[in-house]
Amino acid sequence: MQFGETVILLSRLVTGALATLLAIILWSRTRDTAWMFVIIGTVMAYGETVFTALESFGLVGGDLVVISGVSMVRLALTNLPLAFYGVGFAVMILRKELRQRPPKRPRIKPSRETPQEPPQTKSP
Repeated sequence: MQFGETVILLSRLVTGALATLLAIILWSRTRDTAWMFVIIGTVMAYGETVFTALESFGLVGGDLVVISGVSMVRLALTNLPLAFYGVGFAVMILRKELRQRPPKRPRIKPSRETPQEPPQTKSP
């Protein structure tokens, strides 16, 4: 590993740790579904960074589970954070759209009988 790659990886570890710490603090303060997905995505993205660091330093092998030459661990850690972000954003969008729609008014069915006119009174 070259010096430049090491600096980039260490900076990702530091900034990812800060983002993950703040995400965990937010996790303890909110129970909103959309935010929970974004927080889980952030924690998983940091997990991918840590796994990449451990793999670069030779502590973990990237081929823990391989199917057809593709590392399933690497595939999951790379794509799951984005999937969680997407689900969180979709929940936010759907919730906003449901709030902005006017409530449905009950339909009044017309009666089948013909309306009768009130009796007319003669004026003198």
